[in-house]
Amino acid sequence: MLVIEPLPPFRLDLTAWALRRRPRNAIDRWEGHAYHRVLVVRDVPVEVTVQQAGPPEAPRLQVTVVGPPLSRTSISEVARALHLLLGTQTDLRGFYRLARGDARLRSLVDRFRGLKPPRFPSLFETLVNGVACQQISLTMGIELLNRLARTYGPRVEAKDACGFPRPETLAQLEPEALRRLGCSRQKSRAIIELARAVLSRELDCESLAALSDEPAATHLRGLHGVGRWTAEYVLLRGLGRLHVFPGDDVGARNTLQRWLGRTKPLDYAHVPRALGKWKPYGGLIYFHLLLTGLAEAGHLSP
Repeated sequence: MLVIEPLPPFRLDLTAWALRRRPRNAIDRWEGHAYHRVLVVRDVPVEVTVQQAGPPEAPRLQVTVVGPPLSRTSISEVARALHLLLGTQTDLRGFYRLARGDARLRSLVDRFRGLKPPRFPSLFETLVNGVACQQISLTMGIELLNRLARTYGPRVEAKDACGFPRPETLAQLEPEALRRLGCSRQKSRAIIELARAVLSRELDCESLAALSDEPAATHLRGLHGVGRWTAEYVLLRGLGRLHVFPGDDVGARNTLQRWLGRTKPLDYAHVPRALGKWKPYGGLIYFHLLLTGLAEAGHLSP
C-alpha cells in the first residue's frame, strides 16, 4: 500500500468530485468513500483506489493498486500522478487568508474547506475533455468521454474498469469511428488531430507550461477545434493556472452571477472585473462554484 500525506486541509471526496463533475463519470469514479481511476504506468494499465484516513486537518491517503506487480519506480509514478490529479501538494494558505477577511468568499470557502484544485494527468486528456464538452451540456460531454473510454481506453479486466484513451490509440482512427460514438464531425476530427499532434510533438506539455498565459492560449487556439473556452480550460485544469476562470463557461458564469447576487447576466468581459477583488484566485473560485452546483443537485455529502 502506498501512503500519501497531502498538505492540510484536504478532503478527498470534494476533490474527487471536482474531477468527476457528474455522477456518471466512468473515468474518475467515486464509490462509497473511495476514489478509483485507471492509470497507465510504463505501458501497463492499473487501477488505483484512494481512501482518506484522518480528518481534513491531518489527512493521510491510503492507495491500493490492482494490476501486475509494480517496481519501486512505477509506484513513484503512481504517486506523482495522484499528486497532480488530487492537488495534494497545492498550498492554499494565501487563499484561506484572503477568505478570512472577506465575508462572501469566506462563506464559500468554509463550506468546501479541504477542496484542492485537481488537474488532469496529461495535456491530451485535458484538451479532449474540453473539446468533448463544447457547445453541449456537461452531462452529455461526460457521456461522450465515457463512450471514448469504454471503447478505446485501457482496461483492467479484474476490476472491469476503463481509463482515458491514449493518444497512440486515437491517432490511428478515422473520424467516422468517433462519429459512431456520438461525436460531431468537428469534434471527431479535432480529437484525432490532437492525438496526432501529441505523437508528433507539435503539442508538448513542457514547452506549453513554460509560456505565460496569453502565448500559451494563442498556441492552443492554433490547434484544430480549440477555441478560447477550451484554451482557458487547459490553462486551469491542465497547467494548474489557479488565477484563470474560464469566462466562456456559461454554467460557471451563471453560478458566479448568482453567488455575487447580481441580477444582470455576466458576459465574458465582465468576469475578470467581477473577480478582481479576489485576484489571483479566479480558478479556485471556479472550482468552489462547481461544487456549489453539485451540492445543490444533492451529489455531495455534508
